[in-house]
Amino acid sequence: MEIKSIHVNRLGQEVEIIYKESDPLFDMEGKLLQGVHAFCFYGDKMVVVHHPKSGWMPPGGGIEPGETYEEAVIREVREETNMRVLSQSLIGFQDVYEPGRIIRQTRSVCIVEPYGDFVKDPDNEIEEIKLIDPKEYKQYFDWGKRGERIMERALELRGKL
Repeated sequence: MEIKSIHVNRLGQEVEIIYKESDPLFDMEGKLLQGVHAFCFYGDKMVVVHHPKSGWMPPGGGIEPGETYEEAVIREVREETNMRVLSQSLIGFQDVYEPGRIIRQTRSVCIVEPYGDFVKDPDNEIEEIKLIDPKEYKQYFDWGKRGERIMERALELRGKL
């Protein structure tokens, strides 16, 4: 499975994105594994977070030095939603072809539960979280065919976690 798309990044640059459903640690030459996003489910609801610059999206962020992408998912979900990851599975990854570098980002599905009420994330980036009906995700973020495929796989894999 491979989906190619064009995206306008925060700097207003058009970048190519290639999404794949294979091992994100394979063929890393010239690529930087930098970010994660987690399609998190609590019961029959999906968790989305609101970032002032990026809008609504699944929780996620950067991978810290020495951290695996699985560890980054657990940390980012905890920081951005105050939820514990009970189980997770890789959906796929995307390579973002920025000028001068290729950034690799993973996409995972998680089953979560709250530690308590969400107040704020430690980096003060997330303003709000919502639990939404997964069928309504496009009202919050729309990643085109790539997003449709990721959501399809997230719902499929969620049933196996």
